[in-house]
Amino acid sequence: MLFKWNYKPPTSEEIKAAEELGEKLNISPILAGLLIKRGITTESAAKRFFHPQLSDLINPFLMKDMDVAVDRLNDAMGRKERIMVYGDYDVDGCTAVALVYRFLLQFYSNIEYYIPDRYDEGYGLSKKGIDYAHANNVKLIIILDCGIKAAEEIAYAKSLGIDFIICDHHVPDEDMPQAVAILNPKRSDDTYPFKHLCGCGIGFKFMQAFAKNNGIPFSRLMPLLDLCAVSIAADIVPVTDENRILAYHGLKILNQNPSTGLKAIIDICGLNNREIAMSDIVFKIGPRINASGRIENGRESVDLLVEKEFSHALEKAKHIDCYNEQRKDIDKQMTEEANQIVARLESQRHRSSIVLYDENWKKGVIGIVASRLTEIYFRPTVVLTRDGDLATGSARSVTGFDVYSAIKSCRDILLNFGGHTYAAGLTLKWDDIPEFRQRFQKYVDNHIQPEQTEAMLNIDTVIDFKDITKRLHNDLKKFSPFGPCNPKPIFCTVGVYDYGTSKVVGREQEHIKLELVDSKSSNVVNGIAFGQSASARYIKSKRSFDIAYTLEDNVFKKNMVQLQIEDIRPAEEEDNVQAEPHPF
Repeated sequence: MLFKWNYKPPTSEEIKAAEELGEKLNISPILAGLLIKRGITTESAAKRFFHPQLSDLINPFLMKDMDVAVDRLNDAMGRKERIMVYGDYDVDGCTAVALVYRFLLQFYSNIEYYIPDRYDEGYGLSKKGIDYAHANNVKLIIILDCGIKAAEEIAYAKSLGIDFIICDHHVPDEDMPQAVAILNPKRSDDTYPFKHLCGCGIGFKFMQAFAKNNGIPFSRLMPLLDLCAVSIAADIVPVTDENRILAYHGLKILNQNPSTGLKAIIDICGLNNREIAMSDIVFKIGPRINASGRIENGRESVDLLVEKEFSHALEKAKHIDCYNEQRKDIDKQMTEEANQIVARLESQRHRSSIVLYDENWKKGVIGIVASRLTEIYFRPTVVLTRDGDLATGSARSVTGFDVYSAIKSCRDILLNFGGHTYAAGLTLKWDDIPEFRQRFQKYVDNHIQPEQTEAMLNIDTVIDFKDITKRLHNDLKKFSPFGPCNPKPIFCTVGVYDYGTSKVVGREQEHIKLELVDSKSSNVVNGIAFGQSASARYIKSKRSFDIAYTLEDNVFKKNMVQLQIEDIRPAEEEDNVQAEPHPF
């Protein structure tokens, strides 16, 4: 058993409401109950949820400074000024730059793009980038997925006659840079209705406003939606409201007619001839776009995303895939070293957070290592490496804990920091790490809730195997795209048994391939439990057990449903899932 199971059975009122809603929508009450849990209680709201409409996108001019940004872009084009599109080296930044550059290039040729080198220039706007822009007579820089804290750098650029339009989604300070326009829904003075756009999403809204202002049909923006879907999935932003609309239609483009660069990545990922989901972006497409920025320079990813010739794109994608293989090796080694440090430092085991540093760790991979440690130990984690006299680091968090605020509490000893609730970056003097660690850990100790450091599995509903039909599975697909705030539903079935044919599989015999039955029907259900071979002996003992799982397509057998089992728990006679309010 890996998790503590959290389940709250529906009340009689909720059961009745689910039955009524299910009848109106012609879907199972099980799925109607899932809608109600998501706050979707009416037929019209359910139809909007199942069929997100591009016509429901918010008017981009409701965003603070949007009119100013469009006017400045129009002026730049009218005066034939050179424009630079500048962005961060991660997936969000690279897709945002590719989107804005590709769209504007259709109407204006005096434009280029720039991605800073992670190792030479560091995160965000760099003096080197500004000097390059000045030397090339750039008069306007559109900066995406960074820039909200670059007050000093933007002041320097202004002294050189360069204007900035900032498109960022990270939390701003009270005093913001002196840019011509700052597009960021997280501004305290911005009343834009949706606050959780990613950097690429804000770039899209800017282009939507530019198109609207210039009488360009929305259809010209449609081919760029695949970049939005990739960014939304990879940047782990809530898949609700406007993000859901962009991701829904972006996935359609990605599956039906992706841009040349993304088609090449799909090719090398082995995702051809299958329906691409958000999880494929998170685990396959996103890491490859990220890889060039982690190992060399993120510009190579933008080069790929703007490429028009498929043969050239495929060569670029293969090159980036090599970077990804290097990244995997470095990531594995660093994670093993970090785990050894945690195991060695007895004090770490009794703290509610982890702060680790090593001067030999690769800057481009520390964010991944921080994520892995958070998943293993369920604690907010900061991983730092050395850069001369400085330490640069990445932070990742657990559900419900604001790691950005924890870092902000140490701002007087930080040279730079930025981010959002679940991910942040920081720079400080190497010698100040011990003080930072002490203060960060004290803040976490004082603000984190005990349940936030537990491995928790939130079960949506309890069902029997007889409920798992092809129709249920097909209707469940209407809930996609899945992601934060719209997770893939986790089902539970209690009292299941091995059919007699379950077996351990995998190169290191680490997984279990299951064939299961329950007491309510004769259905034999297939499942896979990754990394859970420790439960095999109990399963083969013929005793009953409970499973928590998601429903997936069986990739080897078309039209077959497979359980992806998240956790296995020995059944206990005293448990009565239907009657007990909190049986787990």
